[in-house]
Amino acid sequence: MSIDTPEELKALKACAQVTKETLNVLQKAVQPGITTKMLEHLADDIFANYGARSAPRLIYNLPATVLISLNDEAVHGLPGERVIRAGDIVKIDVTPELNGFITDACVTIAVPPVKPETSRLLEASQEALRKAMGMARAGLPVNLLGKSIEKEVRKRGFSVIRELGGHGVGRRIHEAPEVMNFYHRGQRERLQEGMVITIEPIIAQGSGKVYTAKDGWTIKTQDQSPVAHFEHTIVITRNKPLILTA
Repeated sequence: MSIDTPEELKALKACAQVTKETLNVLQKAVQPGITTKMLEHLADDIFANYGARSAPRLIYNLPATVLISLNDEAVHGLPGERVIRAGDIVKIDVTPELNGFITDACVTIAVPPVKPETSRLLEASQEALRKAMGMARAGLPVNLLGKSIEKEVRKRGFSVIRELGGHGVGRRIHEAPEVMNFYHRGQRERLQEGMVITIEPIIAQGSGKVYTAKDGWTIKTQDQSPVAHFEHTIVITRNKPLILTA
């Protein structure tokens, strides 16, 4: 969507507050011994406090409030009785709907002890996101965001997962434009002032090839290599973007 009025921006910021608080609380709660279902219960309480709902549940009938993916699970991991252990890589993806507006963000947490290669993987995703957001402004071809992300990730020795990437957001979870994590020569869209998008480098330590697990939701790497995923919802301006979920 595109922001057309101050009221719409205010509504998006209110939704983003739910996203930020949920991520902050769940991130602090991640520790060995906690289950992913326990983390989801914390999210349930925060959503209820704001009167928010899970956008993936509303739109796609997802059987969960938030998505929690571990290790080689790239995205769409379903909370359950799985226990988080030392050394795990935990991705928490939060997408609330509040009063008809939707924001989307993800963080990755490495549970100590953290391997050096894991630290480098997380740093690569974070830096790719930071650089892409830094260049995102009205008039820029959308595919240059993907070019920047893939360049940064490959430089650090990792792979983008080409099937997954960012997107427009605001009224629905997935709107135009598609914000790929690689350079697509044929993509013609340009960023427009007021446009609301997510940027989300989803990167693997291995080949980046993925498959969908038997639950029909969780997407995992074929080579079982770990994945890092960081994401923000931003509003495009003529200058630096407004990062709603930071």
